[in-house]
Amino acid sequence: MNKQYETVIGLEVHVELATKTKIFCSCSTEFGGLPNAHTCPVCTGMPGSLPVLNKKVVEYAVAVGLATNCTINQYCKFDRKNYFYPDNPQNYQISQLYLPICQNGSIEIETTLGKKKIGIHEIHMEEDAGKLIHDEWEDCSLVDFNRSGVPLIEIVSEPDMRSAEEVIAYLDKLRLIIQYLGASDCKLQEGSMRADINLSVREIGTEKYGTRTEMKNLNSFKAIARAIEGERNRQIELLEDGKKVIQETRRWDDNKESSHAMRSKEDAQDYRYFPDPDLPPVVIDEAWIAQVKERQPELHPEKMARYQEEYQLPKYDAEILTSSRHLADLFEETVKLCGQPKEVSNWLMTDAMRLLKEHNQEPEQLCFHPENLADLVKMVGENVINRTVAKDVFEAIFADDVNPREYVEKKGLGVIRDEGALRAVIEEILEKNPQSVSDYKAGKQKAMGFVVGQTMRAMKGKADPAVVNALVKEQMDSL
Repeated sequence: MNKQYETVIGLEVHVELATKTKIFCSCSTEFGGLPNAHTCPVCTGMPGSLPVLNKKVVEYAVAVGLATNCTINQYCKFDRKNYFYPDNPQNYQISQLYLPICQNGSIEIETTLGKKKIGIHEIHMEEDAGKLIHDEWEDCSLVDFNRSGVPLIEIVSEPDMRSAEEVIAYLDKLRLIIQYLGASDCKLQEGSMRADINLSVREIGTEKYGTRTEMKNLNSFKAIARAIEGERNRQIELLEDGKKVIQETRRWDDNKESSHAMRSKEDAQDYRYFPDPDLPPVVIDEAWIAQVKERQPELHPEKMARYQEEYQLPKYDAEILTSSRHLADLFEETVKLCGQPKEVSNWLMTDAMRLLKEHNQEPEQLCFHPENLADLVKMVGENVINRTVAKDVFEAIFADDVNPREYVEKKGLGVIRDEGALRAVIEEILEKNPQSVSDYKAGKQKAMGFVVGQTMRAMKGKADPAVVNALVKEQMDSL
């Protein structure tokens, strides 16, 4: 390959909004449930049914627009996007083409190459489609309309990204913004955040964009990185062989680490867009925008800076703790109860993260109450239990949200300070290990550490280390 190529990437990110009901009807948006249990004549496209816009959807869209530096269009409209597919009962999707709710925004990302601004072309509101379930046993496809009408915002970026690293940084920044706003949980694995990648390649120094393809079915950051690399290489191979890249939609298969063509890429005219006659325009006055702006919570960059200043945490700690709103909330609530920010940070950053990794879970899945972690921190500080035992107790809190004081009492895990019992154990260990005594008398301090370790092991980690150290030294000195 003699030519040098540049990858040009733009994203269409679909985000399921955290409303309790759908965008145009009162059906539940709860994830799961029996097929077609959360449906009505509106979201199943029955003749004569009329949509009514959910006000909360507009508020969430405005909130995301403000947080991404967009201009809020105070007059916007809905359009019908016409296409025929079994999961689309109306044979059209209600979306926004001509007058979207937000335009001309940007967010700043940071990669190994430094900071970069990524433009946001627009954010528009729309409804989700149903779900096709392919039954191989019966050789048929079934349709579940529970998701039909679930509210979405689609965030369309400018083609400003040039690598998988930039794409993931952009998605991660968007995810944090939206999570902190409470507009969505942004779970890629559950489909509440979905990214379609528009990718083309061109020779370095060329201004004209190459022919782009759209990549779908990407449900993790790792899959996105692999898909970008795979599609980039595929397009370059085509160009190097003197072939043309076809504008099309492709489906990524992460198991095979390859993609295949789904359909030719449609343009806006293919969908025969026209204004929806059943929905009036949305008028957003300045007072409403001001209300939404006033309710905006502290976002990730501000929270991270505050943790370093208020709690005197290192930047690394603050970065980890604020990487998930749920984790940050758990940290703050725990600190309020026990007043030991660094100690709480250590438990969450080490033990909690270790257990999450072992169980292949995300921070959002932490389900214990802050009261129980706060009590554990206090118990260690009060020397009710030592740190060895505390780690076992934390695992019980992580798994079953146990009350640590009740758990310690029930299991008999409290610190043992009975000097008589400890002396008897130490004497027995010294009798069995005369060499350790000799080594200690010869000035080898490690010999004492060995005896302390054996004592702690014999007491199953429940003895007070300070008491054990003092008693071991006393008895070894007296021999």
